[in-house]
Amino acid sequence: MNRILERKVLNPQVTLLKIDAPLVARKAEPGQFIILRPTLDGERIPLTVADFDRKQGSVTVIFQVVGATTERLNHLMEGDFIADFAGPLGRATRTEGLRKAAVVGGGVGAAIAYPVAKKLHRQGCEVHAVIGFRNKDLVILEDEFRQNSAKFFPMSDDGTWGERGLVTDALRRLLESGEQYDEVITIGPLPMMKFVCQLTKEFGVKTIASMNPIMIDGTGMCGCCRLTVGGQVKFACVDGPEFDGHAIDFDEAISRAGMYRDFERRAYEKTCNLFKKA
Repeated sequence: MNRILERKVLNPQVTLLKIDAPLVARKAEPGQFIILRPTLDGERIPLTVADFDRKQGSVTVIFQVVGATTERLNHLMEGDFIADFAGPLGRATRTEGLRKAAVVGGGVGAAIAYPVAKKLHRQGCEVHAVIGFRNKDLVILEDEFRQNSAKFFPMSDDGTWGERGLVTDALRRLLESGEQYDEVITIGPLPMMKFVCQLTKEFGVKTIASMNPIMIDGTGMCGCCRLTVGGQVKFACVDGPEFDGHAIDFDEAISRAGMYRDFERRAYEKTCNLFKKA
């Protein structure tokens, strides 16, 4: 079992947990994920590594409450224990050799984009971060992105934070102005990544997208996280989670992601009612 060292509410929907996990922290890299169970009778869920401290032996995860398990996880406090915390899993983000990159994140995907931007910045890469949220109340990690970016472009749907518009609006302006990127790395909601990849394909810029499909075991055996990339079946847990964004079948991925939405909602409501009764 792993103890929660720190708990911080980042916005009404998103929570940060710093977990005592020295074995995971020893090997973790940006882009990788862990699979945890909040309680012994709970289900397994994947969460991307948002940060790590090898010296302290801690791993930070940031999650949005969307279903029954994240609701249970959100009720754990500092000093409580997580039943299972396994990882790091998946392939780390490839950052070597990049001299200039755009990191494009949206929503809670910003928590995944941040460690990538941080590592690139520390390696001397010129990082342009384009980060979007629906409104200012949902913003997370603004200071962290500003500290690890040569240029920072905040976007919001309603204009209450940064500039009003989509991340693709800012990215298009950068590309049209002549910015030359070795790579664009995009992390966020599937529709956002789809349109980011369509845009960069138009300009011929290599683009990597981080995928987070339905996942159970995290070792490639269950097949739930399968994706079609370049006409071939890939498994996000072992082949990814990052893939060539221009080769991903986003329409298929979006369709699969919505298969259990109604079930997840009912499970979430049932769990909420249990906590209310308690």
